[in-house]
Amino acid sequence: MAFMHLTAHMGGQSHERIGELGRRRVAVRERRLAALAERQHGVVARRQLLAAGLSIRTIERRIESRRLWIVHRGVYASGHAKLSLRGGWMAAVLACGEGALLSHRSAAALWGLMRPRGSADVTAGHGTGRHGRRGIAVHVARLGEADRAVVEGIPATTVARTLFDLAEAVDEVRLERALEEADRLGLLELRQLREVCDRSPGRRALRPVRRLIDAAREPERVRSPLEQRFAEFCRAHGLPPPVTNVEFLGSEVDAFWPAQRVIVEVDGFGFHRHRAAFERDRARDAARQAAGYRVLRLTHRRLQREAGVVAGELRRLLPVGGEGSGAAT
Repeated sequence: MAFMHLTAHMGGQSHERIGELGRRRVAVRERRLAALAERQHGVVARRQLLAAGLSIRTIERRIESRRLWIVHRGVYASGHAKLSLRGGWMAAVLACGEGALLSHRSAAALWGLMRPRGSADVTAGHGTGRHGRRGIAVHVARLGEADRAVVEGIPATTVARTLFDLAEAVDEVRLERALEEADRLGLLELRQLREVCDRSPGRRALRPVRRLIDAAREPERVRSPLEQRFAEFCRAHGLPPPVTNVEFLGSEVDAFWPAQRVIVEVDGFGFHRHRAAFERDRARDAARQAAGYRVLRLTHRRLQREAGVVAGELRRLLPVGGEGSGAAT
């Protein structure tokens, strides 16, 4: 009798240990799911929940109890129904299956090249249906690894591929603005855009994109040196001549009026600068401003297309007829 009582007691302890292990496994699984939802801007896919060990019935119960909210078929918001813009984009990508990427206008907005608008654009592989996804514009294409990126946790097309696809969705004026913004942010090399063109035969985007590439390269081939161009601009608008290509605070400046404490830097067309170069330029500008100098950064396009506006900005900084030369301090 004592033996049977001891055996029952030991069996009870074993069940307790098993129960405790089960609770720990569940707790670990829930923490992992919460971390996954956080990384994905508050959304999870049904396939991810199943892979984590949830049963179909458990998923259904969580929908019934409003722990999960249906966003798209097979995609849920975790904990609450309201999603951020990025949460909506992530949900759209998850809804289109493995390998899908945010693309076109939505990817351009995610990269900071234009404002977000309309449905979420997603590019998915062949076999993905174009219908039945409310709020998602599905584009079918086969993209390689060179076209893939992850931005803030969201799978998306690279800047070069985004701009190429954008050429088939917007007019050339908007495309050009997006290209200029990519250049300003230091996100694109012209070479990358050419490579996308080379591996995309037959696309409607080829003609407008190649026109913009040629326009971007043209000043490097045929225009006169920077100091001559900017000196001609100053003469044409009655501005005092600057000192050009002078060393100041450890780096060269394009145009300098020491007496008026004004510096102008003219950025080129090349779409070749990296983010590191962009950050270095801004750090130099900040150091010059901290030393008491005004810094105006212009683009060739502004000098061409907004010449009167640029001249007006410079007149407010430079007394007409003032001397541009003088020793740099």
